[in-house]
Amino acid sequence: MTTTRSLAAPAPPPVLSPRRRWAVLGVCCLSLFLVGLDTTVVNVGLPAIGRGLDTGTRGLEWTVNAYTLVMASLLISSGALADRFGRRRVFRTGLTVFGVSSLVCAAAPSVGVLVAARAVQGVGASMLSPVALAIVVNAMPDPRERARAIGVWASVFGLSMAAGPVAGGALVDGLGWRAVFWINAPVVLLALALSAVFVPESRAARPRRPDLPGQALLTLVVASSVGALVEGPYVGWTAPFTLGAYAVCGAAAVAFVAVERRRAEPLIDPRLFARPAFVTVVLGAVAVFVALNVTLLMNTLYLQDTRGWTALDAGLAALPMAAGAALCAPLAGRLVARSGPGLPLVLAASAFTAGGLCLVRLGPDTGVALLLAAHLLIGTGFGFANAPLTTTAVDTLPPDRAGVAGAITSTARQLGAALGIAAAGVLLAGTTPAHLPRATHPGWLLVTGCGLFLLVVARAGTRTGRR
Repeated sequence: MTTTRSLAAPAPPPVLSPRRRWAVLGVCCLSLFLVGLDTTVVNVGLPAIGRGLDTGTRGLEWTVNAYTLVMASLLISSGALADRFGRRRVFRTGLTVFGVSSLVCAAAPSVGVLVAARAVQGVGASMLSPVALAIVVNAMPDPRERARAIGVWASVFGLSMAAGPVAGGALVDGLGWRAVFWINAPVVLLALALSAVFVPESRAARPRRPDLPGQALLTLVVASSVGALVEGPYVGWTAPFTLGAYAVCGAAAVAFVAVERRRAEPLIDPRLFARPAFVTVVLGAVAVFVALNVTLLMNTLYLQDTRGWTALDAGLAALPMAAGAALCAPLAGRLVARSGPGLPLVLAASAFTAGGLCLVRLGPDTGVALLLAAHLLIGTGFGFANAPLTTTAVDTLPPDRAGVAGAITSTARQLGAALGIAAAGVLLAGTTPAHLPRATHPGWLLVTGCGLFLLVVARAGTRTGRR
């Protein structure tokens, strides 16, 4: 009798009251806000962290990238584990790991300890974002209500990413850089308490098997590619370490494709990338986060090191970016529902391109009005981009691959964040505050190029919508 029950499909999810369903959404959005905030909140505190732990741009890059690299590598596997062992269980485990590692970050005596703790934070964060979305989808069986919930989800995600510099500036100026990590503890405790009360347990009817070889190879590809970018300016682009990283990345990528083709339930099915529209959208997600993170890192160092602004002033300068993202994310969702992903992607492309062009001749005395306008445009582009990218990724694949499409797009976003930080670090490595504005010029051209690429993605989205 026991064996029969263990092999049976999970019972259908319980029907929750409207108040309970929206409480579940609130708890999950709280965790999403925490994950998104920690992706960008540290940026504005980097100069203070550098002074406090006596480290330069190299250590600061790893402080940011250790988090995003690990999270990007583990997002898909964490979702599979939650489907198998219980979404609430994995969600609460992720909250605990995230909270404890945040405390270690706050007390870190050296940059090495901080980077290691940030990597563990990434492990916890990987259990929150995709798992929380699965919990929301499971709790809201009605398609129309679910669509509204995902619109709220997208808005919170955009707001959290753009609000990070503002919150970070206030914390660093008022309490010091360690407060950026201390603040996570009460939020985690609140989310743990609320999840115990409101979030029901759920599992997938047919969970995927863990793909350990694929996971290991994917992690190797991501870590070696970004590692080469971060370390290249310091050890040399033709140094043995850098050349070895290139070789490891290439070999791991080839092995990943070969292994995944032979597995019945691969971590990422390589055949998905035979669809040009899907590949274009995934690259679009990378481009959006490259542009956002290049902007955040270059502006943080420029405003504080070259202009002498405080962390709070630098954070407040990002307020237009947060406002653009918060206002345009829900509007993008409505435009996608009404006319498809093409129009919001064109608006996102135009805003990113204009924002990058505003600063391609950045100087030590560039007007504040131009800086704020550029921030508003880039935030607007970010707000318009997320919902149509996810929708287009899902629409380019069969309905039974919708979850996979969302997971791959989320991974692409985090990979873009890591690449953006690495690219900005390459441009600014060894640059003095006086020469920093000129060093950022190629970075603003990169932001502009990412915006222009979104026009290509918009074309793919328009074709998908018509089909």
